[in-house]
Amino acid sequence: MKDYIKQILLVFFTITIFLFGWFSHSMYTPPKIIEVIEKPTLKKQSSLLDKIKENRVLDVVLLNSLSTYYIGSDGKQGFEYDLLKAYADSLNVELNITTVQTTKEAIELSKILHPDITSASFAKTPLREKSFNFGPSYSEIQEQVVCYRGMQNSKFPHGIDDLTGLSLMIGEDTSYSETIQNLKDDSFDINVSLTSEFSAEELLAKVASHEIDCTIVDSNIYAINLKYFPDIALAFIISEREQLAWLLAEDDDLKTDLYTWLNNFNQSGGMAELKDHYYSHLLFFDYYNTTVFYKRVKSRLPKYEKIFKKAGKDYGISWELLASISYQESHWKPKAKSFTGVRGLMMLTNKTAKLLGVKNRLNPKESIVGGTRHIKQMIKFVPKDITGENRLKFALAAYNIGLGHIYDARELARKLNWDATSWSDLKKTLPLLSDKKYYKTLKYGYARGLEAVKYVEAIYNYKDMLENSLLETVDNNTTQKKDKK
Repeated sequence: MKDYIKQILLVFFTITIFLFGWFSHSMYTPPKIIEVIEKPTLKKQSSLLDKIKENRVLDVVLLNSLSTYYIGSDGKQGFEYDLLKAYADSLNVELNITTVQTTKEAIELSKILHPDITSASFAKTPLREKSFNFGPSYSEIQEQVVCYRGMQNSKFPHGIDDLTGLSLMIGEDTSYSETIQNLKDDSFDINVSLTSEFSAEELLAKVASHEIDCTIVDSNIYAINLKYFPDIALAFIISEREQLAWLLAEDDDLKTDLYTWLNNFNQSGGMAELKDHYYSHLLFFDYYNTTVFYKRVKSRLPKYEKIFKKAGKDYGISWELLASISYQESHWKPKAKSFTGVRGLMMLTNKTAKLLGVKNRLNPKESIVGGTRHIKQMIKFVPKDITGENRLKFALAAYNIGLGHIYDARELARKLNWDATSWSDLKKTLPLLSDKKYYKTLKYGYARGLEAVKYVEAIYNYKDMLENSLLETVDNNTTQKKDKK
């Protein structure tokens, strides 16, 4: 009986365990296998600045004018071109330039081509800032009314009300047209013609030839054109101070990079040097001398032009620079003589002439070749840490006052924490050589350093005017040939 009961209990427990296991299994839902899919890492979208660096090209729309970009005897030049080139060099990219002739054309083309930068001496006006993405400001200007110098005193304007009865023409879609419209809104009665055909420089040429009485241009444009158009004169300022800046494509990285670069360029002295190169001549402008110079380019220079060109080619110096040195020295008079005894086209001393093998200082060829050799020697003696155009300007200053005084000026520049390799700093130092406070501690003593500064600046002024005159001659000859056809 006991065995029977044990068997029944064993069967019962077996069935119970089975049923429990079966029930548990039937109620169990296995967990879902979740497949973990790794999402691909999203790459940061390339900025325009990245693409510029990758393609190694900076696309630029650039106004073709004296204040921005033109091709002269030394190749591509112009204040804004040099500034753009410096930025492109910092990125290690090339400039791809599309030129335009007017501000209006620059704005229209920027909307079509979508360049990285559009450069046309744009003033940051409130109206423009609503429509365009401006970069950092690189210069400050004021709008100026510029008129024909030869107008009678009674007609020459000195204020807005004096413009009544005068012919005034300005560029369409410029900051000047905005200024005029604002004045009209303030009830000023101004009769002005708007043009999309002529650039600011072309309007200045019309003023100079008295085709129109006046125009309006930025102060930097007036300054750089004054030596080319001596018959124009500043009448009055018509605007508050305005900032010049480039138009940029919409790209935060490009804008940030430009702000950083321009700040560094300013601090390094690069901007001061650039402005010095293009605008320092204004300090030495002389209406009479400028007018006479242009006359002598036609009447005197042709007699010696071939000799200057040959000497320039033989010694690797710009012939236009040699001609400009000669004009500064003698006004291209082969028998010129100073009270100190220097003579000839290049005004050589008797001692220097003997050292150079010049037998007759009054012989144009001997004088030009001797003077060129002397300048070449001066360039070699300039310290090697001075490079580029600075080197040539240092050599010319040494040609004027002697190399020893240049060494003194460099030493003084270092003491004053100025850049002893930069002409823009050295020309601040040279005038101090006539101040006892400074020259008494220097090796070579007193010197008329300001004369050396004026000498170098005058030569570069004449060089710029000569190159401009030669370009105009080529353009006129080309136009005449086309007319004959």
